[in-house]
Amino acid sequence: MDAHALYRRGWSISAIARHLGHDRKTIRAYLHGGRVAGQRARTEVDCFEPYVDYCRERLREDPHLWATTLFDELLELGYDRSYPTLTRALRVRGLRPACEPCRPAKDRPVAVIEHPPGEETQFDWVELPDPPAHWGWGRSALLLVGALSHSGRWRGVLAESADQPHLIEALHRVSVALGGLTRVWRFDRMATVCHPDSGRVSASFAAVAKHYGVSVAICPARRGNRKGVVEKANHTAAQRWWRTVADDVTVEQAQTGLDRWCTLRGDIRLRPTPEGKASVVSIAASEPLRPLPTPFPATLTVERVASAQALVAFRGNRYSVPPELTRAPVSVSHRLDATSIDIATTSGIVIARHTLATPGAAATVRDTGHVAALERAALAAHTDAPPHRRKQRIPPGPAAHAAAAALRARTTSTPPTDPPAASEVLDLAAYVTAAEGRNTLR
Repeated sequence: MDAHALYRRGWSISAIARHLGHDRKTIRAYLHGGRVAGQRARTEVDCFEPYVDYCRERLREDPHLWATTLFDELLELGYDRSYPTLTRALRVRGLRPACEPCRPAKDRPVAVIEHPPGEETQFDWVELPDPPAHWGWGRSALLLVGALSHSGRWRGVLAESADQPHLIEALHRVSVALGGLTRVWRFDRMATVCHPDSGRVSASFAAVAKHYGVSVAICPARRGNRKGVVEKANHTAAQRWWRTVADDVTVEQAQTGLDRWCTLRGDIRLRPTPEGKASVVSIAASEPLRPLPTPFPATLTVERVASAQALVAFRGNRYSVPPELTRAPVSVSHRLDATSIDIATTSGIVIARHTLATPGAAATVRDTGHVAALERAALAAHTDAPPHRRKQRIPPGPAAHAAAAALRARTTSTPPTDPPAASEVLDLAAYVTAAEGRNTLR
């Protein structure tokens, strides 16, 4: 910088060299572009230079080619340096191109999408790992999150399955929690809504959309930013609520905790508006949402195992079954627009129908016939006899002696087949004569 500044003032190269304490050839190289500050000229030949074109073409053809595979190919072409030298050369020269289909969304240009009030609700499933073991849901729980695109208000519903009946029920419950229906429901390419390859809405879900009077919008493939409102809600639900769920809570208690968190924490967030910042709840209050119809008549079926008291758990309550199904697998079916549930065997025979209790009420709904049958079965199975000891002498009784006598009589009544007499001698000469005759042609 000093050399260029002095040169512009009219100083000669010799004067600049004497003033800065450097050689004249060095000053001349900086002034004429022969050298660049901070870059040293290599004093040895770059051994990687002959392989640059090959590496560039190979990585252009396959951007995901492992460097170890490329190293194996270069060894056969005469490359004699180490693997770390190769990776450093690839990194310094920037030979590996960026794969556009695999680039993360944060590296792509994005635009802010305007969402009119009451226009769109975005839905998405969130897989929550390690639910409490007593839920019986396995390694993960599912949370359907729905968010209003305009205000950002969101609610979630826990579900033990992602099939279409559970999806329909969760959609209805989320819409009730949000306060109504928007004009459009937006989903990603989930198989219960559309055909994942084509993005066309399935016939079964088209009936659901017609029942609620909404249009279904499917996000383009690999475009998570298109439903960024619900994606951010997913992240918040997993990090700020799910991480704090205790091990001893029930599903209904966890659902109540999520609803309370959304009301106390989620709805008080401030969002920018043309009139200034406002809370989410105040923005959502101005959205024109339509009232919901009755739930879509989908049938929800779950598998359960009856307890020793002939009770089946469903939605935080217990329902009775006949005592013959104690500890047996059964299926519980509930039509979403009905007020009762059906309990059936694995073969599909309905053996009990009960009025649906309030979810999470910890109620026990019993049928009087089931109670009486269970009492009779319990009394019939009761005995006052002491248990047998491990080391006890129990000889054969009269019944065993009678059975043994019948076996002996049967054995003696059938005459045994006499074996050949020991005195009988077999003459083998006849066999020899027959064999010699077979070897002679007549």
